[in-house]
Amino acid sequence: MASSLTKKLFAKIAFFAPGGFTFRPWLHRARGVQMGENVWISQYVYIDEVHPENVIIKDNVGIGLRSTIFAHFYWGKYKPGKRVGKVVIEKNVYIGAHCVILHDVTIGEGSVIAAGSVINKNVPPGVLYGPPSASPLARVTRPLIKGVSHKEFLSGLRKL
Repeated sequence: MASSLTKKLFAKIAFFAPGGFTFRPWLHRARGVQMGENVWISQYVYIDEVHPENVIIKDNVGIGLRSTIFAHFYWGKYKPGKRVGKVVIEKNVYIGAHCVILHDVTIGEGSVIAAGSVINKNVPPGVLYGPPSASPLARVTRPLIKGVSHKEFLSGLRKL
């Protein structure tokens, strides 16, 4: 098993290294991520540096650009009672670009996660999972540009 420093170094290299089907998965396996066969990991994918052993990725999984997988949720050093859990990605799953997968989550076999999704609960097998399409929230009367404070921007929002 690799040392903590080696695990973190491999995670950093895997973030931008070439080889979505080869080198990147190898680096993550070497740092303790449990990974099946035929796994594709795009560039800029972050897989938990602190608890990589709690991430399980099964066969035929694709993980899109800039996605993030967290197996823990705490700041600083780990203390008993802090939030550490497993992330299980079952077989034949595709995770779109810019997804965030939080601890204590299982993504069911054959599911597809839409780009930009935040996954904080289990996803059933065989579903397309994601947020509703973006929609207008308010009318902007003061653009958020240089010289306009955040407070001014917020006070300029109008109900649609």
